[in-house]
Amino acid sequence: MSVYQAPQRDIKFVMNELLEMPAHYASLPNCEDASVEIVDAIREEGAKFATNVLAPLNKVGDQEGCTWREDGVTTPTGFKEAYAQFREAGWPGLIQSEQYGGQGLPFSVGVMFGEMISSANMAWSMFNGANVGTLETIHVWGSEQQKNIYMPKIVEGRWGGTMCLTEPHCGTDLGLLRTKAEPNSDGSYNISGTKIFITEGEHDMAENIVHIVLARLPDAPAGVKGISLFIVPKFTPTQDGEVGERNGVSCGSIEHKMGINGSPTCVMNFDGAKGYLLGPENKGLNCMFTFMNNARLAVAMQGMVHAEVGFQKSLAYAKDRLQMRSLTGAKNPEGPADPIIVHPDVRRMLLTQKSLAEGGRMLNFHIAKMLDVLQRSDDADLIKQTEDELGLLTPIAKAFLTETGFESANLALQCFGGHGYIKEWEVEQNVRDARIACIYEGTTGIQALDLLGRKILMTKGERLRSFTKKIHKFCETHQDDKELAPFVNQLAKYNKEWGELVMKVGGAAMQNPDELGAASVDFLMYSGYVVLGYFWAQAAVTAHKALKTDTTDSNFYLAKIKTARFYFDRMLPKTRGYVATMNTGADNLMALDAEHFSF
Repeated sequence: MSVYQAPQRDIKFVMNELLEMPAHYASLPNCEDASVEIVDAIREEGAKFATNVLAPLNKVGDQEGCTWREDGVTTPTGFKEAYAQFREAGWPGLIQSEQYGGQGLPFSVGVMFGEMISSANMAWSMFNGANVGTLETIHVWGSEQQKNIYMPKIVEGRWGGTMCLTEPHCGTDLGLLRTKAEPNSDGSYNISGTKIFITEGEHDMAENIVHIVLARLPDAPAGVKGISLFIVPKFTPTQDGEVGERNGVSCGSIEHKMGINGSPTCVMNFDGAKGYLLGPENKGLNCMFTFMNNARLAVAMQGMVHAEVGFQKSLAYAKDRLQMRSLTGAKNPEGPADPIIVHPDVRRMLLTQKSLAEGGRMLNFHIAKMLDVLQRSDDADLIKQTEDELGLLTPIAKAFLTETGFESANLALQCFGGHGYIKEWEVEQNVRDARIACIYEGTTGIQALDLLGRKILMTKGERLRSFTKKIHKFCETHQDDKELAPFVNQLAKYNKEWGELVMKVGGAAMQNPDELGAASVDFLMYSGYVVLGYFWAQAAVTAHKALKTDTTDSNFYLAKIKTARFYFDRMLPKTRGYVATMNTGADNLMALDAEHFSF
């Protein structure tokens, strides 16, 4: 049975060669500590922690799950001990500000570390994942007093954090939320209501849990314009910042889920709990987008991780499992059959997983690089360009990588045949764990509407044009290189078509708004395949250059080029189906009256 191994060589390729992170760090203020030696050491030690400590607990977490009692939630065997090691090693503060006890390293270093721990144990990794978003939200919107009270404890890993948005009746439509915030004379508020689907809402791994909660003030405007954001701690901090009295917040139950069983998904009850306004009144949704965007990018990473985990497991199995003979003659003549990796259809499944996992890593690390710029650069023009590109790529990364991550997890199970359906191989766990990523932090449909509606059409296509110009310039630069022509020429055609599709869908939507919704998911998936095509073309260029100077690692670079070829030959053509369905319009979806839907 295969055990997760951090793909350190590929991570180094993406960071040091493809994205040129050493030069990137050198160009930003206060990144002196992000030397090649330091980043390498973090990657190597992080890989050890992921493989030796977290991976053995992955199956334990799935089998045991979390246990709810009235006095709290107990995590699976070994989770608390692993978290203690995590804290002692200083990992929670890796990318956090030194002002609050962190190590001050760039965000992208944290993404590198986060990929490895998520791959080793998705459920466990989510405990720290929620903390990152909590810290970012308090850092952006909190007062100095709030930052000084809450951030050092969360950075240290002693306190945890959550995001409390949705309620039983409202789902994604947060304009319907009913949680109330009644002001007190001391400037605090009494928060009352129920929140559902709260990741890490209650557990035994932290001394205190800091809830970031959406609620309505009295006489607030209706809908999303009347929502405010509050800090509501499980225990009210004392004047010296330590754990004080228990607040009026409790976990009513935990969900019995399809997957990620080691991570408690909680129903949280706020019964006059003392809370503190975070950011301006009635601007809570705007403030919460800091947390939500952080979470969406974290979920994009999860999608890629499920592809990586599936690939590693199915690759190891395909090399060992003997079944049938190769169509071109025996490849294992001394054995009773050939390993299944010789069969073309198994190769198809493996290469699909490999191309999506490695392509997703390129996209995720590129996004992390942009976040470094936003957090550290003092170049106003660069910041504006980066914000626009990040706005475009966020819904693509979140939705496309989770959809293809789930596809990859399913392909891994298929590679195992009947054994994949058996729990002992942990392949079906990856499928179950992967499924939620397409849903939470905004479903694929929600991301698609955000991409096509808000990020492209509402900007009159400017954000997309800026990105397609980058692709166009890349293609022009390499169009005369015969070795790269198969990638560059195809990419240029898709890049041109991308803009044409926006014009067509946008024109149709002006006549009938339903055209936007009818085309949006197809458009997003098309966009995802083209974006990964752009990164695979860059990877091919980088690998070609390396082969001219590096003969010691030629197999790695040749594999990169051949995987790029597979992606362009076998994956990009999937866009033809999305174009065809987009072009059929909305009528075939809306023609059947609601009352005629029956069974």
